Amino acid sequence: MTHREVLEALSGLLLAMFVAMLSSTIVSNALPTIVTELEGSQTGYTWVVVATMLAMTATTPIWGKLADLFDKKILVQSALVIFSVGSLIAGFAQSMDVLIGARVVQGLGVGGLTALVQVVIATMVSPRERGRYSGYIGATFALATVSGPLVGGVLVDTIGWEWCFFAGIPVAALAFVVLQRTLRLPVVKREVHIDYLGAFLLMGGVSTFLVWVSLGGQQFDWVSGLSAALLVVALVLVAAAVRVEISVAKEPIIPMRLFRDRTLTLATVASVLIGVAMFGSTVYLSLYFQRAKDLSPTEAGLMSICMVGGLLVSSIVSGNIITRTGLWKRWIVGGMVAVIAGIALLATIDATTPLWQTGVFMAVLGLGLGATMQNLVLAVQNTVALADMGAASSVVAFFRALGGSVGIAALGSVLAHQVADAAKAGLEALARTQPEVLKGLTFDTGGIPDLAALPAPVRAVFESAFGDATGHIFLVALPFAVGALVAVLLIKEVPLRTTVHREDELV
Repeated sequence: MTHREVLEALSGLLLAMFVAMLSSTIVSNALPTIVTELEGSQTGYTWVVVATMLAMTATTPIWGKLADLFDKKILVQSALVIFSVGSLIAGFAQSMDVLIGARVVQGLGVGGLTALVQVVIATMVSPRERGRYSGYIGATFALATVSGPLVGGVLVDTIGWEWCFFAGIPVAALAFVVLQRTLRLPVVKREVHIDYLGAFLLMGGVSTFLVWVSLGGQQFDWVSGLSAALLVVALVLVAAAVRVEISVAKEPIIPMRLFRDRTLTLATVASVLIGVAMFGSTVYLSLYFQRAKDLSPTEAGLMSICMVGGLLVSSIVSGNIITRTGLWKRWIVGGMVAVIAGIALLATIDATTPLWQTGVFMAVLGLGLGATMQNLVLAVQNTVALADMGAASSVVAFFRALGGSVGIAALGSVLAHQVADAAKAGLEALARTQPEVLKGLTFDTGGIPDLAALPAPVRAVFESAFGDATGHIFLVALPFAVGALVAVLLIKEVPLRTTVHREDELV
C-alpha cells in the first residue's frame, strides 16, 4: 500500500480505536455521579469498570484469532456494531445491574477493536515503518484520554450522564463508513477451523477467575467454600483450555507454540504486570480528584491532561526515532523506569497534596507509558509470521487487559476497604468530639457519598479517607511495575524488519 492509501485506511482505524478508548475515558469522571444517582456502592463503581474489562479480556484473543481466519474489515465493523448496541443500552440504564450488563456488551465490542486495529495496521505496514505511524496512534490515544474526561465532565454537569454513552455511537458509525470506503486488504483463502471448545473454555475460565478476584473480600470471604469453588473452577477451565489448544484444536485461539518465542513470552509477562500497575491504579485517580480534592467532573478531566501530555510526547518521539534506527529496547526499558518513578511518586499523594504536584507525578507516569505500551506490541509483531499476526498481537493485548482487570478489581477492593476503615474511624472520632454534626445523618461508609450534602467536618473525614486510600493503592501497584521492568530487561533486541513478512516466509 502507498503512504496515502495507508493514511486513508488508518483514518478509519484510528476512529475505531478512538471510540474504544473513549468508552472508558468519557465515563471515568461521570462514574461518581452515575453511581450516586443509581444508588450504587463502591463495589458497584468497581464493577462498572471491571465488567467492560472482563468482557474485553475474555474475547480479545478470540477476535485476534478470527482476524487470522476471516475478512478483517468485516470483523472491525462487527465490533463497532456490538459496541454501539452496548452504548445504547447503557445510556438508557435505570439501575446498576442493567448498566453493568450493558458495559459487558460494550466490552465485547471494545475487545474486538482493541485486538483488530493493531492487527490490521500490522498487516498494512512493516515493523520498521510502523514507528512512523505510532505518532498517529499516540495522538489518538491522547485525544481520547484528554477529551473523554473533559467531554464526560461537561455532559454530566449539563445535559446528563446518559450522554456519556450516547456520544460514542455517532463516532462508531462514522468509523464504520470510513472503513467501508477506505480499507482494502487482500483476503487470504484458507481452510477455516473455528476452535469453539477452546473459545468456550478460555472465556469461562478467565471470566470465573475475574469474578473471583472482583468479589473476593467483598461479597464473600477469601477463605470460604465459595471462594475455593470459584478458584478451582477457573483453574480447571483454563487447564482444559490449554489442553485443547495444544492437543485438539486445528486452529487454536492462542497457539501455544508462539510461547517458544522468548520475546513474546517476556512481553506477555510484562504486559500482565503493566496492566495491573497501570489500569489498577490510574482508573481511580478521577475518584480521588472528585472525592479527596472536591473537584467537579470537568476539573477532574482537566487533570488528566498532565498524564496524557507526557504519553503523547514520548510515543511520538520514540516512534520516530525507532523508525530511523530500528532499535526499540532502550525505549521500553527507559519507559518502564519512568513508570516506576511515576507510580512511586503517586504513592505519596493524599488529600493535602497540591494539584500541581500530583500533575507532575502523572506527567512522569505518562512519559513512561507512552514509550512502553505501543513499542512492546511492536517488538512482538517484529518476531512473528504474518499468518500468526492476529493471534500474537491479541496475546499481548489479552494479557495486558487481564492484568488490568485483576488490578482494577483487586486494587478497587483495597481502596474500598481502606476508605471504609478510615471513614469509620474518622466518624467515630468525630462522634466523640463533635456529636452535633452527625445528628440525623445516615450513610454507608462503603458507598460513594455526595460530599456536597455533608457538613464540613464530615466531608473532611471522607476526603482524608479517599486521599490516603488512593496513595496506598499506588504503593500496592509499585512491585508489579518493578516486575515488568525485570521482564523487559530480559528481552533480546532484534532490529525491526523492513517487510511485512519475515524473511523465512518470502523463501
